[in-house]
Formats: sequence, structure tokens, C-alpha cells
Amino acid sequence: MSWKKTTCVMCAVQCGLEVEVEGNRIIKVRPDKDSPVSEGYVCRKGMKVAYHQHNADRLLYPLKKVGSEFERISWDQAVSEIAAKLKVILQQHGPRSLASVGGGGEFNFYPLRFMAMFVHALGSRYQYSSANQEFAGRYWAHGLTMGSQMLDLTPDYENTEMLMAVGWNGMMSHHIPQARRVLTRISKDPDKLLVVVDPRLSETAKIANIHLALRPGTDALLLKSMIAIILKEGLHNQEYINKHVDGFNEILPWFTGFDVDGALRTCELEYGQVLKVCREFAKRRSCLRDDLGILMNRHSALNSYLLVVLLAICGRIGVPGGDYLGGGKLYSDPNDPKTWRTAVTNIPAIAGMFPPNVMPEEIANDRPDRLRAAFVLASNPLRSYADTNAYEEAFRRLDLLVVADIAMSETAALAHYVLPCRSTYESWAPAAMDAILPARIEPGDGAYNSGPLRVYGRLRHPVVEVEGEQKEAGEIFTLLADAMGLIPELPESLHHAGSNLRKYRDALVGYLMEHPEDAMRVPFIVAKTLGNAIGSAHLATYFTMFLQRSAARQEEGARAGFEAGPDQGLAIYQAILDHPEGVLVGIQESGKNLGKVATKEHKIQLHVREIKDWIKEINPAAEEARLKADNKFPLILMAGRHMDMNANTGMRDPAWNEGRRACTLAMNPADAEKYGFSDGQMVKVITEAGEEALDVEVTEDARKGQVVIPHGFGLVYNGVKFGANVNRLAKNTNRDQFGTPMHRYIPCRVEAI
Repeated sequence: MSWKKTTCVMCAVQCGLEVEVEGNRIIKVRPDKDSPVSEGYVCRKGMKVAYHQHNADRLLYPLKKVGSEFERISWDQAVSEIAAKLKVILQQHGPRSLASVGGGGEFNFYPLRFMAMFVHALGSRYQYSSANQEFAGRYWAHGLTMGSQMLDLTPDYENTEMLMAVGWNGMMSHHIPQARRVLTRISKDPDKLLVVVDPRLSETAKIANIHLALRPGTDALLLKSMIAIILKEGLHNQEYINKHVDGFNEILPWFTGFDVDGALRTCELEYGQVLKVCREFAKRRSCLRDDLGILMNRHSALNSYLLVVLLAICGRIGVPGGDYLGGGKLYSDPNDPKTWRTAVTNIPAIAGMFPPNVMPEEIANDRPDRLRAAFVLASNPLRSYADTNAYEEAFRRLDLLVVADIAMSETAALAHYVLPCRSTYESWAPAAMDAILPARIEPGDGAYNSGPLRVYGRLRHPVVEVEGEQKEAGEIFTLLADAMGLIPELPESLHHAGSNLRKYRDALVGYLMEHPEDAMRVPFIVAKTLGNAIGSAHLATYFTMFLQRSAARQEEGARAGFEAGPDQGLAIYQAILDHPEGVLVGIQESGKNLGKVATKEHKIQLHVREIKDWIKEINPAAEEARLKADNKFPLILMAGRHMDMNANTGMRDPAWNEGRRACTLAMNPADAEKYGFSDGQMVKVITEAGEEALDVEVTEDARKGQVVIPHGFGLVYNGVKFGANVNRLAKNTNRDQFGTPMHRYIPCRVEAI
């Protein structure tokens, strides 16, 4: 028996864990107190990862669909047959017939680069991503206002005096390290405020100092009202605006004279309470965090734009206690003719990706340019994306469906070929490289105006061995790329370098200087050479992230104790390898954070012509008309709820929730009385997309007029379906112009069974 350090794979924070392994099985789990990110913090999901790793649905061997059954085949047969079929499809129908579908899987996004590069090298830009299922509107708004669609706003929760959670239930969804500790600390601090904007009484709202329980779907009205109040009251930070913002004067007419009283009546909020929040947010060291509550709701992209305006006019972007900018530079211009659009739904690529929500329509049609082949990695569209019925019909029409995953998912059951991946606990897997955490600055600290941001590197080691023929996802797509002729002939120097990293680095750099055209295929090249030498495509390609470091990165590393110079990358790579709990690899100066703004003028751009007409439509009369209840579907379904008993589709074995009431329809007591339902009664929820049966949970947590179903259920395990599949209730055409499904605003009705 031995304890090994790793991380949780149930959410993006990836808290540090220690697992005890006996007989190649995880038998005990405990939080890793040595983790510099989580510091001994973990939630219930992390303590249950053994159910994720060890379950009856784990895939062991490559499978081929023959008739209606799967047959075990060899890797050579699988790769050669897939390549042969794919070549025929591409020859007959061109690269637009091919797409990839990538998901969060085990929140191990690293392997997705291999699939994306594979499809890209074959000429296709159709990369359907779970990210664009949720964040396309935010990407669009941040691209227009800050110049990069991949810039994030991350709250400085260590130094803030006020945290506003907008559609974010951090006590359950986490999304920041040690979320429950952070939120509880802020809510209990007499000098700080925790404000929650959420229709329902969420777990975070329960501990909040102020809860704005707005009417579902009225977020844009509220945000526009808050901006109008701040401007009317003269609470905006003109000095910050003059220095860091463009277009401020141009947007003033959009908010001047706005009917705030009428808007807040539609939101079903009190003016005085909203005014208090505005005043506190403007005068305090404040920050905010948004989430799916507004990102998958009405006016998603506009909400993201309005949040940028709110932060910018209060001077809260890129400053201590506010929201720091993270992420990189990427911009897919929707108006550029070179930017790919979907053939049927005419959705442009945002951040280089497409929303899975429109994929069924791109397959199930008779156009000659329809999608015919799809590769799915670490994703289960039949349970994770909107409109299960549409997905089932569409995927059955594909000429080639290849699923690479760790388990026989509902999507894999429809595939022509199923390729078994190693789990994160069986392979090398980077956790959160560039996990940027703010350092606490004590009052009176001279470094206040340029407080440090700590950058941590974490790399998960294998903690258990494979029990079949599973391969790393990176190796799988390297084999496919080789079979498709995508990897060039490589010099002996790359093969002979073996595991000598310095020697290999020099050989690779030399090769790329002679062949710069192969730079986009570096992961395949490295996986085939160094990967073979060290036994891991993932570990080998992770090494390449440290080959060349900019001057800014060199400075960051030097502040963390790594001597600047050509070998700094090697030293950092080795340090990360030696410290699976995580290690400090860089220190950024927060005073330079606004330098990440990538607009032409390097200022936050608030005047966006694409917004002008849209924002005028956000007024009390128009919104009241749009929000009028449908007699056929009088209730609003919130499709998706974070809680301790769901983990997307990562927990297939329902035994992890044995004895718990995991999947219910949360309903307010007033609605239960109105419609004649009692707690525990079986009902069916009906929408325009379909229906699902489950039992009612009568609770004050649900808002009157709104019902809630958690996501991640409806999985079929050992032939039995557990819980309701909420995505069967989400119609794929109930979406915005970027393909984002309105999961948080689905009209429905509830009937007794």
C-alpha cells in the first residue's frame, strides 16, 4: 500500500488529493495539505474519485460496431480502418464534412490539442467545444471590449472588500480555489460584503450579506439599471476611465434617462436594495464572478458585455481587490469572410470553436456539405449537450463516428469505433498550468499597488496502472495522424536523443529552424519521438511548453527563484515533475496586469457598434412582453444545478450517491400547492423538446415560478437509467445567435404521473 499525490478531476479547480492504492485500486482518498493551491481543501466529489476511476463501464480494448454489437479488435486494425474510411469521406466530400467534439472529460483539457490539431491538419476548422456551449457569449464580448476572446476576468478574492456573485453558486460549483472557505470568510468579515445575484436561494445566497433574488431572465435589465444608477449618482471612477477606457462618452446615451424604476419592477427587486449594492460596489475595493446562471440565459453575450462596463466604469479591472485579467490572445472575427461558419445554422467560430448545440442540424440534413464524420474525445453529447433526441437522430446518420473515452458512454454506444483512453489517474496529465492566485496584501503594505500574482505549475503522475490496452489520448491521435500521413519524415537526431531532455531540446529547435512549416505539428512530432522514448505522449509534449520563454516569462520565473537563461524552462519543468502537489513557477506584478488588454489602443473599449441596437431593446416594456408566461408552459425550468451529488457525467456508478436523494425536481411550496404536488411525488416535466420523469422536492430554495433539475443524471449503468436526463428537455433551437442554449430559461409544465 502507498499514498500518492494527485488532484481531483471533478471540476476545473482540481484540488490536491492523496490516494492510497492497494491491488492497483484507489481504496482511500484524503485532501493534500501540501497543495499550495487547495491547502487541504476538498469537497465531497473529490473524496469519491475512486467511483470515477473504477466502474463497470470502463473501456479496456478498441471496439468496432458490427451490426448492432461491438467486437474487440486490435489497435492496428482500429487505426488502419478508421484512417481508410476517413480518407474516402474526405476525398468525396472535402474537409467541411469532418468535425471534432471535445469536452471537459476529467477536466483534463490537454489531450484536446491533439484532436484539434488532427482535424485542423486535415483541413477542417469545425471544432465543437463544450466551452462554446457555455462561454461563447463571454468570448465574443471580451473580444470586442478587450481585444482577445480568451481573456478571463478573475476576482482578487484575497484583497477584495466586496465580492458580487452573478449567477454563480460558488459554494457548490467552486470555480475558485477553496471556494467555500473564501466565500464564508468574506460573508463573516464585518468589513466585507458578499452579494449574490440569483433568482433562487442557492447555497451561496444563504450565506450572503445581500441577496438580489431577481426574476428569472431579467439579468440584462438589472445590469443596465445598475450601470444607469452608478452614472446618474456620479459614482463612476473618472480617473480610471480617462486612463484605461475608450468609448465612455459614446455609451452614455445608452444609459441616460433609462427607466430604472420600471426595470427593477420587472426584475421584482426593490430600488433601495439595488441602489445600496451600486453604491457599495462603486466605493469599495470590489470584484465580481459570473457563471452559467447568466451565461446560459437570456441575453447571454449582452450580460457579459454589461459586466465589463460595470467593472470598467468603477475602475475594477486589473487592480488589487478587483478582477484581474488572465488567459491569452485569440480573436476569431465573426465578420471576417475567412472565419468559418456552420453550413446550416450560419454560426461563426468564436475563439476558434463552435457550439455543440447546433451540431445535430449540421448533420441531419440533405445538403452535400453536411457533416459526415466526427471524432469525439472526453465528451458525452447525448447527456452533456442540449436536445438528446436531436443528437440521437443526428449521430445515427454519420458515416463515421469515432469516440475516444475512458468509459462506454451513451454517445460511445452509438459509435462505429470506440477507442479506450487512459484515465487521468493512469496517465501523465497537466493540471492547471498557470494557475494564477492573488497574494494577500496586508494593510499598509508598500507593495499594495503592485501586489504579486502567484503562478503555480501542477502535473499529475500516474497513480494506478492500466488493466487493458488503453492509451493516452495524445498517443491515439498521434497514431491516427501517422496513418493519415500528417507526420513528416523525421531526422535521426530526434529519435537518437532518447530521454536526454537537453539534447532533445536542441535537436527539436534545430529541426524547426530548418522546417518552420512543421511548427503546427510539433505535438505529433514530439509524441512520436520523445514520447516513445519516455513512454508518454502527454509528458513529452508538456515538456515543449518550456522550450522558449519570453522575457516577461523569464522575469516571472526569476522572481520565483528560477535563474533566467536558456535552461530556465528545463529547471521549471523538472521542478514541476518533482512536486506533484504543485510548485510556484512564477510571480507576476499585478500592476502590469492591464497590459494584457489587446485592443488596438490597449484600452478597454466600451463603445461596441454591435451592442447599440441590442441594448436599446433592453427596456421594461419590451422585456415584460417577452417574459409573459405561456399558458402551455407556465413554469421556467433551470436545467442544471451544481450540488454535492452531481459531477457532470464523470460519475457513472450511482453507488457514490447511495442513500441520498440525488436527482429531484426542486419546486417552491407555493407552486406545489398551486399545482397539487406533494414532496416525493413522481411527476413528468414537459418542454417543447421532450419529457422526463422524476420526483418533486418541495423546497424554499426554489423560486416561485421556477423549477430546477440538476445536470449529470440520466446515465445508463448496468442497463438501468438513474435520474432524469435534463438535456432531453432542452430544445437545441432555444439558443442565442452564438449557439448558446438557454439552459437556465426553459419554459415547461409539470404533470402528475
